[in-house]
Amino acid sequence: MFLILIGLFSGIIGGMGIGGGTILIPALIMFTSLTQHQGQSVNLLSFVPVAVVALITHFRNKNIELQLCLPLIATGVLGAVAGSYLAVNLPSNLLRKLFGVFLFFMGLYEFFWKDKSRTK
Repeated sequence: MFLILIGLFSGIIGGMGIGGGTILIPALIMFTSLTQHQGQSVNLLSFVPVAVVALITHFRNKNIELQLCLPLIATGVLGAVAGSYLAVNLPSNLLRKLFGVFLFFMGLYEFFWKDKSRTK
């Protein structure tokens, strides 16, 4: 039951475009026996259907700017190749710490520096 709630909450967050992995990965690491590598892999697999549903919804609502997306997709694929290589080759403990540092700084940015006037 707990995994269902985690999946539901991370799906809601992911559908909003915030990134369900920020919820799913720490929850999987804390509440299951998965390693950091496994948690991130489960996140990637669960992200695909969530992203498809969210993409369809945002496309129907005309929230997609293709001119902006195409270069991001191309460079994002290159980044995914590099990031996947690093993730597979880094020790799980270091990967978990790097992920924690990333989340910490993203939280600081959102809380202190993000321009609140630009939001809809």
